[in-house]
Amino acid sequence: MDSYFRSESTSKVIISNLAPMVRFEDIQHLLQPHGKVISCDKLTSKDPNTQTVQITFETADQAQLVVNHINGYELEGRSMKVELAVEKKARRAPRGPGAPFGGLPGQSRQTDFPLRILVQSDMVGAIIGRQGSTIRQITQQTRARVDVHRKDNVGSLEKAITIYGNPENCTNACRRILEVMQQEANNTNKGEISLKILAHNNLIGRIIGKGGNTIKRIMQETETKITVSSINDINSFNLERIITVKGSIENMSKAEAQISAKLRQSYENDLQAMAPQSMMFPGLHPMAMMATAGIGYGSRGLYTGQAPYPGMYPAGGAQAGGGDSQETTYLYIPNNAVGAIIGTKGSHIRNIIRFSGATVKIAPLDETKPQDTQTERRVTIVGSPEAQWKAQYLIFEKMREEGFVAGADDVRLTVEIMVPSSQVGRIIGKGGQNVRELQRVTGSVIKLPEQGASQQEDETTVHIIGPFFSVQSAQRRIRAMVLQSVVPPQGRPRSQRAPKESGQQSDMPLEQQHQQQQQQQQQQP
Repeated sequence: MDSYFRSESTSKVIISNLAPMVRFEDIQHLLQPHGKVISCDKLTSKDPNTQTVQITFETADQAQLVVNHINGYELEGRSMKVELAVEKKARRAPRGPGAPFGGLPGQSRQTDFPLRILVQSDMVGAIIGRQGSTIRQITQQTRARVDVHRKDNVGSLEKAITIYGNPENCTNACRRILEVMQQEANNTNKGEISLKILAHNNLIGRIIGKGGNTIKRIMQETETKITVSSINDINSFNLERIITVKGSIENMSKAEAQISAKLRQSYENDLQAMAPQSMMFPGLHPMAMMATAGIGYGSRGLYTGQAPYPGMYPAGGAQAGGGDSQETTYLYIPNNAVGAIIGTKGSHIRNIIRFSGATVKIAPLDETKPQDTQTERRVTIVGSPEAQWKAQYLIFEKMREEGFVAGADDVRLTVEIMVPSSQVGRIIGKGGQNVRELQRVTGSVIKLPEQGASQQEDETTVHIIGPFFSVQSAQRRIRAMVLQSVVPPQGRPRSQRAPKESGQQSDMPLEQQHQQQQQQQQQQP
């Protein structure tokens, strides 16, 4: 199993079917949001009318992100083929127990899918141990990372534990936790323990199976009793259901391994299904989209049936593809919707902040103006691309729930983002062609100052109006355009680029362009 897993963990990506005139600069804005490019090498292309290159990233996760996000992307009239460099070798790997997905793309993302369990609050102390000794021992022995969320839901009877690592390591860590819990139960005369696995509601159907076949088979094979909590126990901020397993520690551990394998396979399938849609939202990890798929819009809109994972990562924590980039977005809501967004004693806005990891602030009324003239309030949202998606989604969804639209119409709100004034002309394009294309592709209304109008400030406001998915696509595409111009992967401002001479730059092979950029960076003080 180890050798199979290593063969998938490559930081190299093969990009083929590129048009002959495509330069490194033409694709670097697609690569840059997902990781740092280490090298770009030209390969022999099977089709002499196309180019093939190998891009090396810092990590395997970054390489996988690029495959998930830009495979199939249209460039210069051609659909790019993007795959991991070792994909063909992976297909020849044995399909035994160590290779459950048999060479499927996305396989190296197995460690992205953690195991989440629920334990009684009075067991947490024993699991952590004196000065953290027990939890340290578990992590060292199993090579899994174990996060005990003891500060969440203060006063609750149960606490969540998230276990990160490859499947075998997660199962071993879970078994060790069960052993500690049983020892504690014996010491305090609490009798038998049970294993409670948290799983997203959208995955539960695949665990139960048609007519209950899957869950019955797992129970028979592992000699355990398994029950699933009611769908009535979930809400917008807690979409997880509880799978309770009862039996001996050995059998509960076997059941956990089977349940987790099924959950992980379903997650991998959903992640791949999401990849074509994620191209509409450059710079955004599919996890963010999946995290909101079961709330409102997802049950009737773009992402029906995808698997969300709201509790899998600490709010605002580093997620794959999330990075540390903080963005500021302004969202305008009707004045009479403010109470619904805030909630009773601030409960709803606190939930939005906790779920998304973003900071969300609603501007007060302007006391210098008559109240009846103030129809909108500005909501300031600060956070990573993933946090922006989640926070904005929940505001749009709350507006829909509260009936601020008629019938089946989508909620349409105005969003503002700031861009460098020097980039406005580029966003608008010659004769307005770029902004027209953006509006056509995203379905949103985009308003910028007239081209040629004098820009007094360093930054200019872009107004984006439309339903949620439209304004998200427009935001992400505009931010990607700005990022491409302002911060190339090597960190060299574009204004310092030497002018082209007699067309040599455009004809230079992709890998030479990348090497030249690296050399120029090294020569700078």
